[in-house]
Amino acid sequence: MTEAEQEKAPDVSALEQEGEIAADYVEGLLDIADIDGDIDMDVEGDRALVSVVGVKGNELVGPEGEVLEALQELTRLAVHRQTGERSRLMLDIAGYRERRRAELTKLGNEVANQVKEKGEPKSLRAMTPFERKIVHDAVAAAGLRSESEGEEPQRYVVVFPA
Repeated sequence: MTEAEQEKAPDVSALEQEGEIAADYVEGLLDIADIDGDIDMDVEGDRALVSVVGVKGNELVGPEGEVLEALQELTRLAVHRQTGERSRLMLDIAGYRERRRAELTKLGNEVANQVKEKGEPKSLRAMTPFERKIVHDAVAAAGLRSESEGEEPQRYVVVFPA
């Protein structure tokens, strides 16, 4: 591994520590709310992934994942407070993000096909950064270009013909 690759390579032990801090924080929240659920931790690419599994209902996900996004930000703040480092931690609850990833990949592919057929750019509705990234990846895999436009929280993806 070259020196540049070593600098870019994620520090797995630091990501595992982030995951442990986040898991403790989320477990505390579950205890306070008296919600049953198990915590799984993993490192995926260059970020820690903490999943809450075995949760009944959607209270922790909320409409369109709004509660999940808020919990993720709170968890990232808890990690930052202990480590002093900005966290890119990903929190998932009851498999919501994995289901959403599949839906958005399908959407990205469908929109890419529409843009190829019509030859005109197409704008999508506002999305979270997580959602936009998945759509951008699907569009790129289809051989097209996409960009995010607008200001948070109303940023959206625009898909352009080749």
